[in-house]
Amino acid sequence: MFSVLFQRVHSRPRHGRRAYSVCLLILASTLLCLGAQAQQALSLDQALQLAQDRSRQLVAQDAVARSSREMAAAAGQLPDPVLKAGVNNLPINGEDSFSVTRDFMTMRSIGVMQEITRSDKLKARSTRFNREAEAAESSRVVALANLRRDTAMAWLDRYYQERMLDVLRAQRAEASLQIEASDAAYRGGRGSQTDVFAARSAVAQMDDRIRQTERQISTTKIKLARWIGEPASQALALPPNLNQVHLEPTSLDAQLAHHPEIALMLKQEEVAQADVDIAQSNKRSDWSVELMLSQRGPAYSNMVSFNVSIPLQWDQKNRQDREVAAKLAIAEQMRAHREEATREHVADTRMWLQQWQSDRDRVAHFDSTLVPLAAERTRAALAAYRGGSGSLTAVLEARRMEIDTRMDRLRLEMEAASLWAQLEYLLPADHPATTTTSREK
Repeated sequence: MFSVLFQRVHSRPRHGRRAYSVCLLILASTLLCLGAQAQQALSLDQALQLAQDRSRQLVAQDAVARSSREMAAAAGQLPDPVLKAGVNNLPINGEDSFSVTRDFMTMRSIGVMQEITRSDKLKARSTRFNREAEAAESSRVVALANLRRDTAMAWLDRYYQERMLDVLRAQRAEASLQIEASDAAYRGGRGSQTDVFAARSAVAQMDDRIRQTERQISTTKIKLARWIGEPASQALALPPNLNQVHLEPTSLDAQLAHHPEIALMLKQEEVAQADVDIAQSNKRSDWSVELMLSQRGPAYSNMVSFNVSIPLQWDQKNRQDREVAAKLAIAEQMRAHREEATREHVADTRMWLQQWQSDRDRVAHFDSTLVPLAAERTRAALAAYRGGSGSLTAVLEARRMEIDTRMDRLRLEMEAASLWAQLEYLLPADHPATTTTSREK
């Protein structure tokens, strides 16, 4: 494009080339500045990625899962063998006292003992740690969903606060012109000094609202920086389409079965069931075998011993059976908590969907009726004041009402955007249950 423009410069008369070149340079600089600003603008997707890359909580959950996987591998192995060494039947008095070779009963022994744990018990112990690893991975999904939701809400909060500031500054510029008009009318004898002070008071009040909004914007930047760090100070790009969510009211129960918190509770329930399996496997005791070599004095033969140890579970009904019953009760508790939490999530999500749709309908009503009426009232009051048939008080009141209407509209849209963030990041973005459902106005 620029090459074509430069060709046009050289094709013009000499006296017009300089002016045309200056205009071209200004245009090129403007386009480059706009391009740089567009590249620096922080989009919501970029903020979400920055928050995910910066999060240490996700790293911590990965470490927990990795730890459980390592423990699962260790729990599936047999216990370490036990090396035993000692001296048996050592005399402590008489002429053979403390001699390990003179008495035929004295033996120096060395042996090894191994506990033989059944394979089903080893598998149950390993499975339990694998379930813990899966629960840690589900906790990571919960942390990621909360991270994305909180980051999106912080980003949207700052975006709409800045839009409110734009409205106030635009209205403040118009109110400043009203001060000049009231001063001119007062000097020309067509207005009162009261009108001058009223106009200045209106601007002063607007300045206070601007300062308050600027403070709120600073607060939103701090909240956003909590998640993404230094890039929170960058200008924001336009928000994504806030008129669609990845939820379908008709299949909400099935979709929310994949809610991260519900999935986590399901994994915790599986951990509790794994504890039940371990308790049931403990009802069958493990054996231990021992092989020992005993050396006696030179005049006596050496000996080998072989021992088997079997725990006697003589009171299973008061020990092992009660342990199984306790683990079963915990598993039932986890199952009941999960079912109750599912019902609560479904009810909350239905309320959020209903409120989100209601807020969008109200925003549409503001756009089609309330904001245009407020703007028309301001124009009518201003025209009457300029024509001498209206008062400045009516103009200021109409402008105040218009500002309040526009600000209420932005607050309502910000509330709808916050609900959108809660709904949009309720489920993992890559989950099959998150089928996009569009709800256009």
